[in-house]
Amino acid sequence: MKTHIRRALSLLLLIACLVKFGVNGVSDAPHPDTTKSEGAPKRPSRSSEPKEGRCSYTFIVPQQKLKGALCVSTEMARANGSETADLRAQLSKQQEQLESLRVRLEQEGALASEVSTLRRESSTMNARITHLYAQLLHEIINKQEQAAEQRRMEELLLNTTLQVLQISNSYRELERKYEALTSLVNNQSQLMTQLEKRCQNSIVTKPQQEAESSAVDQSSIVQNETSEPKHEVRNIQRDQSAPLLQKQTLQEIHGLLTTATDLPTEAPFISFPATKSPGPWQDCQHVLDSGESSSGIYLLRPSNSNHLFQAWCEQSRAQGGWTVIQRRLDGSVNFFRNWDQYKQGFGNLDGEYWLGLENLYWLTSQASYKLRVHMEDWQGRQAFAEYDSFHIEPESDWYRLRLGSYQGTAGDSLSWHSNKAFTTLDRDKDAYSGNCAHYQKGGWWYHMCAHSNLNGVWYRGGHYRSRYQDGVYWAEFHGGSYSLKRVTMMVKPIQPIQVLVK
Repeated sequence: MKTHIRRALSLLLLIACLVKFGVNGVSDAPHPDTTKSEGAPKRPSRSSEPKEGRCSYTFIVPQQKLKGALCVSTEMARANGSETADLRAQLSKQQEQLESLRVRLEQEGALASEVSTLRRESSTMNARITHLYAQLLHEIINKQEQAAEQRRMEELLLNTTLQVLQISNSYRELERKYEALTSLVNNQSQLMTQLEKRCQNSIVTKPQQEAESSAVDQSSIVQNETSEPKHEVRNIQRDQSAPLLQKQTLQEIHGLLTTATDLPTEAPFISFPATKSPGPWQDCQHVLDSGESSSGIYLLRPSNSNHLFQAWCEQSRAQGGWTVIQRRLDGSVNFFRNWDQYKQGFGNLDGEYWLGLENLYWLTSQASYKLRVHMEDWQGRQAFAEYDSFHIEPESDWYRLRLGSYQGTAGDSLSWHSNKAFTTLDRDKDAYSGNCAHYQKGGWWYHMCAHSNLNGVWYRGGHYRSRYQDGVYWAEFHGGSYSLKRVTMMVKPIQPIQVLVK
């Protein structure tokens, strides 16, 4: 124990000596504060150098506050040349890097603005593309619908073409039968012409009373011979307004055409005696002026010829004196006739009939005449069209129509036909590339083709459905697709009757 104590004391003593000598060794060094100011006075050491073999102590007193000017050394250490070169090289390198970064920054800024512009353009383009896509989709849908409609129309056209071919075959068959019927009618026309000449001779030679009785007998004979065919012709006219079935219609029309050959087609006939005196008169105005004021059938002979014919005189309408040249009222007579039939006349004088182009020529050539067309629709409404002059040219000029100024309530649908030749199925004199009589189913002063067609097909009910406008129509009065119920064409002289009497 004592040994350890001794060793510790020795060690402490040795440390104290080392501290002493260490402090004195550094005591000569300047104080840190003194390095800052060289002009500061040095303080003398309060302790003398220690004696050898003794311990000494150093006491640090508080630093005194300095007053007055201080001398500071401003001398800096000189820079090294190699370090300066290195710094300058680094500085230039950094400047180059900064310049490259600035250039890159400018490029990236321009690129960023371009990208922003492209983004705006892209959004606008996307909207435009969306709109165009919607339009394209709409057009595709429309094209699909149009394609479906086109296919439907093609199928309908194919079916219609087949029907047209079938109707064409039927029509050719009817044409052949019609040609045979025409030849037969021509033979009968010649026979009737001879009979008419004989009748004229008998009228000139015999007294008027015998002529009257002869006319009555002839009318009764014709009535007896044509009582049944009249009913058949009525069916012909009405069958044209009904839908046609191929086989059944061909058989019916063939039978009706066969029975219709017995009809007189050269001149209208009467079914009862209608005159109080035998005549003949020059026209119905002459009849009225002679005291016959009742409407009926009279025997006429124009003053400029020996041509005799009968006509219905209308004395109760528009002050009377009208000679009826055409009448439609019930569809009992077929008006789809050939040239010779329209020339000579046909029908029933007390019903539907056509006076005849030849008779009409001689009648209107003896004086100045005016024309009045009276019409009635299926609702009972009536209208008329009147022309202040009317006559036709001879057969050498195809009975060309000459017409004056219009007045009336029905509208002017006949002036368009003025100065036009008469056309039938077998005499095509119209200005159309085809035959208007074929499409209009009648005889008329066709142009290209018609504004009026009073000799067309008589359809019941007014509005009708047909491939062509072939009804009894007056375009200014209900249009071309409306078939009138009643039509009467009649003429009257403009000059007084005294001029006509010899």
